Amino acid sequence: MSSTASGKTSGANGTWRNWGGNVAARPARQVAPASVEELAAAVRRAREDGLKVKAVGTGHSFTSIAATDGVLIRPQLLTGIRRIDREAMTVTVESGTPLKRLNAALAREGLSLTNMGDIMEQTVSGATSTGTHGTGRESASIAAQIRGLELVTADGSVLCCSAQENPEVFTAARTGLGALGVVTAITFAVEPLFLLTAREEPMPLERVLAEFDQLWAENEHFEFYWFPHTENTTTKRNNRSLGPERPVGRLAGWFEDEFLSNGVFQVAQWVGRAAPATVPAIARISSQALSARSYTDIPYKVFTSPRRVRFVEMEYAVPRAALVETVRELKAMVERSNLRVGFPVEVRTAPADDITLSTASGRDSAYVAVHMYRGTPYQAYFTAAERIFTAHEGRPHWGKVHTRDAEYLARVYPRFAEFTALRDRLDPDRLFQNDYLRRVLGA
Repeated sequence: MSSTASGKTSGANGTWRNWGGNVAARPARQVAPASVEELAAAVRRAREDGLKVKAVGTGHSFTSIAATDGVLIRPQLLTGIRRIDREAMTVTVESGTPLKRLNAALAREGLSLTNMGDIMEQTVSGATSTGTHGTGRESASIAAQIRGLELVTADGSVLCCSAQENPEVFTAARTGLGALGVVTAITFAVEPLFLLTAREEPMPLERVLAEFDQLWAENEHFEFYWFPHTENTTTKRNNRSLGPERPVGRLAGWFEDEFLSNGVFQVAQWVGRAAPATVPAIARISSQALSARSYTDIPYKVFTSPRRVRFVEMEYAVPRAALVETVRELKAMVERSNLRVGFPVEVRTAPADDITLSTASGRDSAYVAVHMYRGTPYQAYFTAAERIFTAHEGRPHWGKVHTRDAEYLARVYPRFAEFTALRDRLDPDRLFQNDYLRRVLGA
């Protein structure tokens, strides 16, 4: 099996698989356009041939949002920075540019995004189209940092949008789910490169929950990981710093981020999958393995970390005010069940934004993410967790496992009808339709 920049593909039969290994598709054909003109021509040809069209990034979504039996557009040739505007403090990049390449290129130019998620393998268009986010008191998702978009619509034309140009498209297309067209370029707001000081330390779960509002208010970026079957968490606070740089030492970084967080954790997952009864004991050891540390570095070296242990994930955004109750209910559910959960639960926050189908659209949000090791049965755990999340009017991450449909989503997104009306206008024949969009947006 050969790996590509856009998920996994088997050369033998053209089967596409996502990073998590839980989604596969066999497109009729795959194309890798080298220009916007080639991409537009591929869209027009697919339309003439009666085939649906989907674009795919690096396959980091756990839903089938990019799956198609029609034409699969791969963006690996649409990469790089088009232009940097230092007066407007924006950067325009091709849609297939991986976040890790953008972050490194911006740093070389003395620039940075304001906030980012904890993984940077995704393409810029895949990350923003599904609502990828980090954690922040005032700074929101990656899509909220977009200042302009270029996309190829269903008739093969190229549409540019921003707050001034086609603003109704801009409001929706920043997190467009691939339903409005194929994004070909994105203009992001950037700022001068800055330093962050990260403070990571263990803390009892009850203390985190009791002090959550204070921890959130006192830190620009706060998150924590709770280890099921224990009372333990690891907390992380990132705040801007005047310096000096004090990066994690090479040996310490390798030991904690590679050996413990990836190597030993991988072995623990293998053991847990083979012998589920050992999971609570492993969780207790894992939750105490990482010691407190503090370091200061440029943003992408603080916000992001390598994730080499493959997993499947569900994440919901609940109102921030409901976060503590949600986590307590999740903990009680795990304790009274026979579930054996070897992956920590990740909790982050985001301020309200104005993007139509952003998971933080119109409300201050907290994100609760549950994971299971790839290949381990996850349905019972995710089903029970989803029941808790939806009781709090949770909104599922568009790129992570969930079972919600258009009827439910229309209730928790006040501007849902606004998005579907725009879709009717831009793609009346549903060229960009697939089974996932049919479920979450309706026919």
